[in-house]
Amino acid sequence: MKQIDLLEKLQKTDASSLNFRAGKSYYWSPKDKTVFYQEADKSPIGLWTLLHETCHGLLNHTAYQSDFELVMLEVDAWERAEELGKEFGLSIDQEHVQDCLDSYRDWQYKRSLCPRCELGGIQINTQTYSCMFCNDTWHVSAARFCRPYRRRAL
Repeated sequence: MKQIDLLEKLQKTDASSLNFRAGKSYYWSPKDKTVFYQEADKSPIGLWTLLHETCHGLLNHTAYQSDFELVMLEVDAWERAEELGKEFGLSIDQEHVQDCLDSYRDWQYKRSLCPRCELGGIQINTQTYSCMFCNDTWHVSAARFCRPYRRRAL
C-alpha cells in the first residue's frame, strides 16, 4: 500500500476529523489536531507510523501526567493502529511495535534511576522523582526526545 492510498482511506474513517500535513517527522499535534508525516517515506514502517500517530488523534491523546501514563498512551495507540491496519489489510510487524515501546520503556527506566544509589525511584510529578531507598529527590527534563538527564534536588 502506498502512503497516498492510506491517507485517502483514513479520510473515509473517523480520522476525517483530523488534519494531515507533510513534515520532517511523524507526530501527533493535539493543539492543531494534526498528524504530521514524512511524505517522502515509502517504507512499511512509514505506513505503520502514520497509522500509529493517527490513532493518537482518534484516541484523543492530548496530555499525560506521568512517564508511566505516556507509555500507556503509546501502547493504546499501537493497539488501535493494529486494529485500524487490519481494516485496511495492513499488518503491523509486532517486533517493530515492541522496539518502539522499548524505546519509551528504556527512557522511563533511565529517568527513574536514583542518581545517588542507582535504584529505581517513584515519580512524584511530571518532572520530579524520589528514591524510596535513600530518600534522594531529583528532577528530570519535560522533553521526551532527549537524553534522560537527572539533576539532584538540593
